[in-house]
Amino acid sequence: MHTPPRVLTVAGSDSGGGAGIQADLKTMLALGTHGMSVLTAVTAQNSLGVQGAWELPAEAVRAQFRSVVDDIGVEAVKTGMLSSAELVETVAELLAGVPAPVVVDPVGVSKHGDPLLAASALDAVRGKLLPTATVATPNLDEVAQLTGVQVRDEAGMRRAADAVLEFGPRWVLIKGGHLPAGAGDSAVDLLTDGTEEHWLRAPRYDNRHTHGTGCTLASALAARLAKGDTVVRAAAAAKEYVTGALAAGFRLGAGIGPVDHGWRLRGER
Repeated sequence: MHTPPRVLTVAGSDSGGGAGIQADLKTMLALGTHGMSVLTAVTAQNSLGVQGAWELPAEAVRAQFRSVVDDIGVEAVKTGMLSSAELVETVAELLAGVPAPVVVDPVGVSKHGDPLLAASALDAVRGKLLPTATVATPNLDEVAQLTGVQVRDEAGMRRAADAVLEFGPRWVLIKGGHLPAGAGDSAVDLLTDGTEEHWLRAPRYDNRHTHGTGCTLASALAARLAKGDTVVRAAAAAKEYVTGALAAGFRLGAGIGPVDHGWRLRGER
């Protein structure tokens, strides 16, 4: 009997289905892994923004994590929305006892600019969560939030990577999708461990089907790590997957629509 690699997401819910836990599980399924979840928060969210968010108690997060890990086991973990210092510290403590690779997506704001991480939690992210990461995947807004480094070009991405690596992740993937217009025709990300440097480039799609890109990339990276890829191969494969999902994204609602997590499955029929 075939047992797919097991991947756990520790993140918030997106009621619109484009990001968060919902995007994570869709991505994990599309990439041939078994997705499992630890819910950290419930949001009321659609294509226009986040209308409300309710954090779960730390004891509920801890119980979900132990329930899954102690019985089913995991081959990779991905973290997303952890809105408070208490949740960040709880999850960091839990991850310290897991030998599987960990992808930390330090979610700070939503695609619409809604804050998803309390300012009081930043020190816990820097000092406790990032040191658990095999790979950290901040976008440029999250880099600025965590390090103060403002990135406007590719040289700035190198400075950002160095600043994030000082907090202890083994690798960092700086997502350059928010580079200003004129900074390049491609969507470029920088993967580095401080010694090796890999620039991941893909076509830049100018559409409004971008909701959930960060969650999707981090989940794809975790899925590929669970399947045994090296960090470099996993990151390249994740970039390819999210680029295809962006290109195939569809319109839902009046605002920013989601990427299409099932694009590859339909393409293979």
